[in-house]
Parts: sequence; structure tokens; C-alpha cells
Amino acid sequence: MVWIRRPSFAGSWYPKKESEVRQEIAQMLKVAFPCPEDGKEPVGCIVPHAGWYYSGRLALSTLKCLSAGKRPDTVVLFGHHLAERYPNIIMPKGIWQTPLGDLEIDSELGESLLKEFSFEVESEYSHSPENTVELQLPFIRYLFGGVKILPIGIAPKEENLTIAKRLVELTKEMNREVKVVGSTDLTHYGSNYGFMPAGRGEKAVKWVKEENDKRIVELFLKMDPKAVMGEAKERHNACCPGAAASAIEASLRLGGNTAKVIGYYTSYDVLANESFVGYVGVVYYR
Repeated sequence: MVWIRRPSFAGSWYPKKESEVRQEIAQMLKVAFPCPEDGKEPVGCIVPHAGWYYSGRLALSTLKCLSAGKRPDTVVLFGHHLAERYPNIIMPKGIWQTPLGDLEIDSELGESLLKEFSFEVESEYSHSPENTVELQLPFIRYLFGGVKILPIGIAPKEENLTIAKRLVELTKEMNREVKVVGSTDLTHYGSNYGFMPAGRGEKAVKWVKEENDKRIVELFLKMDPKAVMGEAKERHNACCPGAAASAIEASLRLGGNTAKVIGYYTSYDVLANESFVGYVGVVYYR
């Protein structure tokens, strides 16, 4: 029996109808952030995962840059809001539905990882709604067509970087062309999040942009996965540091040696509010 996972956020965080999804993607592409024109091969990226109204344009722009070059057999998506104490998560087989069509899980790669590492297994019926992965899937279906996917949640512990390393080894053994995505938002600031070290208003926005978010973005660009996890734990400037660090580690293993910021802004720039979140798109090239 095939596991079929249905969308949890279609109709709320992004449109539900295929025609509306295509229309919104077309509108976002008209104002997309440009991709670097240096001829290098993209191997991985970091994207935000708020509702499309807030960060969809940046996520789509970043994934569009990732889609340049060789067409992958599989796109691995590292996501999930996990603390250190949480188990790692994987959906190792089945289908994840999107308004633009189904995406098949790469079961050979998923089951191989499951044999070597401990994961909490998600299935058709046993899973939690998880925007970090789902918000990217219509974009991936649109940009990459019928590519296979593998959704993974990685807790932010240094030892878990071994999973990303082994993942790349397995793809090479299987002769898979793979690209990786790490899904994280940056600083969650304001009373809604219980985090207000720089007060309120423009002063707080400036601090988030020019200090707190800037610190972790610099580590994304340095491609330092261990430092990313430590920085996020200390400064609360990434909600899914395990996902970001794993994408960086995998990108390094895929030969990545250059990082480019595609775009950065906060939800305050979209809709001014006391509580707001930072977003960045970064692509890794070899």
C-alpha cells in the first residue's frame, strides 16, 4: 500500500487550487530576486518557510536559482522545528500531494538511511503538520517537475551531521544526482515569541537585521555547520538550525565551495508589526 500524505497548509498558508497556485507563482516570478550569473553548478540552498504572503517570493527565487544546471533525480529537504532533545524524523516512502501534482518520496534513499540511523518515521497517518517542508513542495513541483523528494528532520546536534555526510555518500553509491534544501526562518522577534532584547519599533528591526540575523547569515556564507548550530542556540536567530546545518554539510560533501545570498528581508518589511521574523535565501555552488 502506498502512503499518500495530503497537504496541511494548502488553502491557508498558500493557495489550494492548482490555478491559484500557478497564478501566484507566476506573479512572484515577475518580481523574483535575480540569480548569480557565474556559471557555477548549484548544489544546495537555504530557504525561508513562512506563508507565501510573507516569504514565498524569496523561497521561490532561491529554489529557482537551485534549479539551474543539472536536473536532479532527488531533492532532499531538511526541515522541522526540532530542539536538541528531539528525535530525527524521516518520511522514507510514499507520495506527498501538492496542488500541482504528486511528489514521490525516494524510498531507496530513505530506506537506506533508515537502516543506518535512528529516526522517528512519518507516514500517511502518523505525522505532524510541518510548514518547513510543505511550503516548498509546490515550488519544487513547478520548478523540478516530477523529481523525487526526501523530507528529513534533523535535531541540532553536531553528531547528526553524520547523517548529511552519509546521505551524500549513498547518493553517489546509487549514482543519484541530488540537490539539498535547508528550511529555516531567522530571528523570531517580539512579544508573540517572547524575545525582545532590543526593545520595540525601528530600533528592534535594525538590531535584528544588522546584528542578530547578520551573524548567522555570515555563518551560512562561511559554510560552517557546527558554528550555525551553536550560534542559533546562543542567539535564537534560526528556528531550524539542524536543517540549515545539515544542508550546509551536504552541500560541502557535494563539492560546494561558494555561497551567495539571493535575498534577505523580514516580515516587518511586508507588514509592519511589533512581532516579526527574518528571512534569507542562500544558494551553495561548486
